[in-house]
Amino acid sequence: MTLFEELQRRGLLAQLTDEEEIKELINNGKATFYIGFDPTADSLHVGHFMALCLMKRLQMAGNKPIALIGGGTAMIGDPSGKTDMRKMMTKETISHNVECFKKQMSRFIDFSDGKALVVNNADWLLDLNYVDVLREVGAHFSVNKMLTFECYKQRMERGLTFLEFNYMIMQSYDFYKLYNDYGCNMQFGGDDQWANMLGGTELIRKKLGKDAYAMTITLLLNSEGKKMGKTEKGAVWLDPEKTSPYDFYQYWRNVSDADVIKCLKMLTFVPIEEIEEMEKHMEGAEYNKAKELLAYELTKLVHGKEEADKADAAAKAIFSGSGKSDNMPTTELSSDDLTDGSIGILTLLVKTGLASSNGEGRRLVQQGGVSVNDEKVTDPTAQISFSDGEVIIKKGKKVFHRAIVK
Repeated sequence: MTLFEELQRRGLLAQLTDEEEIKELINNGKATFYIGFDPTADSLHVGHFMALCLMKRLQMAGNKPIALIGGGTAMIGDPSGKTDMRKMMTKETISHNVECFKKQMSRFIDFSDGKALVVNNADWLLDLNYVDVLREVGAHFSVNKMLTFECYKQRMERGLTFLEFNYMIMQSYDFYKLYNDYGCNMQFGGDDQWANMLGGTELIRKKLGKDAYAMTITLLLNSEGKKMGKTEKGAVWLDPEKTSPYDFYQYWRNVSDADVIKCLKMLTFVPIEEIEEMEKHMEGAEYNKAKELLAYELTKLVHGKEEADKADAAAKAIFSGSGKSDNMPTTELSSDDLTDGSIGILTLLVKTGLASSNGEGRRLVQQGGVSVNDEKVTDPTAQISFSDGEVIIKKGKKVFHRAIVK
């Protein structure tokens, strides 16, 4: 099985140009390809995960990844799939986020000995002369054609700024720059990036001739990625300080039955033959086994085997009914937090981060969404005893948290 065939069987390829040339390059380890990441936060999140896995998969086959961090394009903002203009960030914030991205990517990609590169498009975009951009790049783009693309049509109804309108031109220039400076002959991106990516391919071929070797592939990335990584508490981050390894594990452990095989195919390095065989027998308890495999493999990939083992043990302790685990997310309370050895349920929910306010906590309790030590709590004025030194709080069906008194 070739790499291209495996990517197809895993459901990763959505659209592409120059199929035969692409097969030749990636199957023989001849592709130098890039994927872009806009540094809009100080951590990568689950929405980036598919791209990172793809980069790792192609690198293992001998291809060379370029991680393009959009320090320059982040100052503009991509209108694709957006209903409102992105909040503007300072150069200092963008620079900080870029450094955070670089550190996290090194867990997935081997950057030693020139096997992969991290580049920041601020290094060339911020020095561009506006008139030169208009003459050298803008002349190759048709406004009429650009306005037919879905990424712009969605925003036209609510207002598209001229700032955002330039995003496609800047992204296209990135590919042109990477092609010239690093021999980058291929670009990957989410399915909502197709128009932007085609712009880059066309720019290279218009400026350098039809024989210029530039190709694009889009993935089932953003359409699927947008479904992933969002919880009621916010995004699922790859930074353990923002999303603990246990919570990361639990997120994947609780994916829907309909998505578990899809996620195993797209995001893990479990052999595709093994996943396809598993798929044939998916019913009842087999879904839980598949979810445990998914959660463990992804937690190991992001946080390492030790943290994956801890999270797995914690989850099994909870679901076996023992309800006790040192690896469960834990909040330490002091004796000053208690009155006569007890604490109000609403205060407890806020202190453990299971509710953002007393009001939210009250709604959770009144709706029957809170249990303490396997006992449902329905009274918002209830006092929770710490006579044993700790309690296990359950929020909804899937969120567990331990509170202890030190």
